[in-house]
Amino acid sequence: MDCANCVRGVERMVAGLPGTSAVQTSFTRQTLSLALDESRTPRAVLEGNLRALGYVPSLRGTAGAATTPPQEHDHSGHAHAGHDHGHGEGHGHDHAAVPGQAWYAGTQGRLVLGSGALLALAWTFGFFEPALATWGYVAATLLGVWPLARRAWASARLGEPFSINMLVTVAALGALLIGEAPEGAVVVFFFAVGELLEGVAAGRARAGIQALAALTPRTALLLEGEGTREVPAASLGVGQTVQVRPGDRIPADGLILSGRSGVDDSPVTGESVPVFKAEGDAVYAGSINTDGVLTVRVERAAQDNTIARIIALVEEAESSRAPTARFIDRFSRVYTPAVVLVAALVATVPPLALGADWNTWLYRGLALLLIGCPCALVLSVPAALTSAISAGTRRGLLVKGGAALEKLGSSRLVALDKTGTLTAGRPRVTDIAAFGAGRAEVLRLAAATESGSSHPLARAVLAAAAEEGLTLPTAQDAQAQAGRAVTATVEGRTLSVGSPRHAAEQAQAAGQTLPAEVQAQIAAFEAQGRTAVVLQDGAVCLGVLALRDEPRPDARATLARLRALGVRPLMLTGDNARTAQAIADDLGLAAGDVRAELLPADKLRLITGLRDSHEGRAGVAMVGDGINDAPALAQADVGIAMGGGTDVALEAADAALLRGRLAGVAELIELSRAAMVNIRVNIALALGLKLVFLVTTLLGSTNLWMAILADTGATALVTANALRLLRWRPREDAVVAQPPMAAGTRLT
Repeated sequence: MDCANCVRGVERMVAGLPGTSAVQTSFTRQTLSLALDESRTPRAVLEGNLRALGYVPSLRGTAGAATTPPQEHDHSGHAHAGHDHGHGEGHGHDHAAVPGQAWYAGTQGRLVLGSGALLALAWTFGFFEPALATWGYVAATLLGVWPLARRAWASARLGEPFSINMLVTVAALGALLIGEAPEGAVVVFFFAVGELLEGVAAGRARAGIQALAALTPRTALLLEGEGTREVPAASLGVGQTVQVRPGDRIPADGLILSGRSGVDDSPVTGESVPVFKAEGDAVYAGSINTDGVLTVRVERAAQDNTIARIIALVEEAESSRAPTARFIDRFSRVYTPAVVLVAALVATVPPLALGADWNTWLYRGLALLLIGCPCALVLSVPAALTSAISAGTRRGLLVKGGAALEKLGSSRLVALDKTGTLTAGRPRVTDIAAFGAGRAEVLRLAAATESGSSHPLARAVLAAAAEEGLTLPTAQDAQAQAGRAVTATVEGRTLSVGSPRHAAEQAQAAGQTLPAEVQAQIAAFEAQGRTAVVLQDGAVCLGVLALRDEPRPDARATLARLRALGVRPLMLTGDNARTAQAIADDLGLAAGDVRAELLPADKLRLITGLRDSHEGRAGVAMVGDGINDAPALAQADVGIAMGGGTDVALEAADAALLRGRLAGVAELIELSRAAMVNIRVNIALALGLKLVFLVTTLLGSTNLWMAILADTGATALVTANALRLLRWRPREDAVVAQPPMAAGTRLT
């Protein structure tokens, strides 16, 4: 399937069969998946229809297995097929499905060579035997038009009468009938060449994702007892331990248990510099271990690893079409029948009404059919979007669909969560003010209360307790109130670690107020840009802990870059206004661009309000990384998840930054705008060429082979222009400092 239109053509045909449901096709994997009730439609009928449209189906697990990524799984009760490349509702390429096969070895390549050879022979015979030359042109026309006519009939029988195959077939056969065999032969030859080039271009667009599927090594060294055993990487289960030698690819997403090494994540995240990793650091399947032996505990099964999730998200992007693509699709459904009607009127009205020459006007009508082929127009949007999504994926910018990509470029507001997004998400405890208990006791009890939480602030408190070697008591009945506090029963006491606002509410509920010295200490910490959390026993304040989360190294530059793009950045945070403004000052944000003291529900309401505002009508993007960001990410026009964020945030978002670099937000907007410029140029090329040739045809200046060039040439130009996006680069690459390497570390 050489374009998104092929995918939709197959889906429409299959969905129209009785007993089919859950129809999904994958342009990347060249597969069809559906639930099929064979008592209503036998599988043989389905396969016959696919063959009639130019596809050669094979059940996955046989011929289709060669292109099936290892992470896929069977769906009971579903039929799966892998197809040769080909256009269903319109174009017809019977390319070979063998990966890496040369263009001339496939059916379409052989058709181009065969019809081209006949055309050359006929032209040669024209110098000394014109009669033989004519028959050579007829043979070349019939050879090239036969597969098109067969698929045109199949499309008409299956509900698509106005296919591109039909237009070219009518034009070529019409040329034979009016004695223009040479032009008919040239028409089908140029059309075949154009379709072949389109198939090659489609293969290039798919290559990046298919290469990603091949990154995971086939085998892994499983640690068993004192030794290792080689096993299939796809068989690794969560909790198993593997050894990764220098130069090997990591076989699964996991956590380093022992060893230190530089790890090249570029195949997965696009990060160009190997990152030093040690015990406790996460690693991705497909990354390359550069110079040290690592012991890794498997954290995700093969079908759920990072590569599998990226591929699944890209496939999800295929089914999410941009508004422009949907408009072009609707337009082409009206456009093609209209072209047929206009061509018929041009061919018949002048001879019937004005007594004009039949041959002349039939010829012009046939030329109009070729000029009107909507190939280039239909390809103008999906070709550009597919190339842009592929280019972004290679650089760690994952976009889930054309709609999100289109909306990104038009957005004029970007709301960014503070913790983990604008900041590194690794806060540390800087100060502890004790009230009614010793400093160490405050830290010990606060860490015990937070022991069941995965929040960044909780991890910072636990890390501080570990650094001081404190033994933590067991916490029971732990509960988290999002954006407010964590409560637990520790040593028989009901303790809470929460925001100053929560502490004040607790005191007020007991008919008290926070002591003046506690309020003063909170204010002092917040004025310094630190986050204050309060440890309470019921309503009694035991201590205040100050934490500081430093801004990301590229945060300030990224916000400036967004403003240069005409996008206004806003910072959203649950911190109080003083702390938020202190961080905003470090980032170069004005007071009006900060929204503080927000609970998850507040963020959701804020995003809704921004979308309804005058400034937000063009689009509002939201960037976040945590569970509490998921509702706002889903509510925004485009939700962007940081790569190091939670699974919930990644699922709720429309795009993800796999490198975890904030600069990726600006790069996504630049990629979107580059794609939209490319699309506008494509549409202008497609319609502009057709308009020029329409005028010249009516004036009698265009012959049939020039008419097919108006279609094939426009298709080639549109495809070539879309493929330029595969070479897209960000305007500027922000340099982010890497963690220091251990002494003696060598990268190769």
